[in-house]
Amino acid sequence: MKKLLIATLLSASSIAQAHITLDQPQALAGTAFKAAFRVGHGCSGSATHTLTVHIPAGFTKAKPMPKPGWSIEITSGPKDAIDITWKANSRESWLQDAWYDEFTIRGQTPSQPGPLWFKVRQQCEQGESNWAEIPASGTSAEGLKTPAVLLEVLPNEHAGHVH
Repeated sequence: MKKLLIATLLSASSIAQAHITLDQPQALAGTAFKAAFRVGHGCSGSATHTLTVHIPAGFTKAKPMPKPGWSIEITSGPKDAIDITWKANSRESWLQDAWYDEFTIRGQTPSQPGPLWFKVRQQCEQGESNWAEIPASGTSAEGLKTPAVLLEVLPNEHAGHVH
């Protein structure tokens, strides 16, 4: 029984690190939110040098947190689309495959509850991972090879209430 539990935990751990996740996967609607994107590995063993987060519609006032050794670029596109990119300034700042780090954005959640999907492009010394798959319905990423990052925006009885 103990061996089965350990095997299950190890299996769940490898699945949890198989993609980019949020440290807090839920937030209340209409509130300020700090989205820390967890990067647990590179691309097929190769170090990460660039990470781009596509800000979904409804997540407003997005501001990236600086990282020592990395530069930040904010790109605006059609229909108020925003991409935030962190790029390592030198090879010494690359996120090695064996290392873990977080890339953080602060912003405002939408006023309406529901799933919010952040597409993330991870570029590495050899190759890249485009974490952009969104399920056709629902919020389960089961079966997706490169799922986008899900933030579940929950109902907030105080959203829009002024004190």
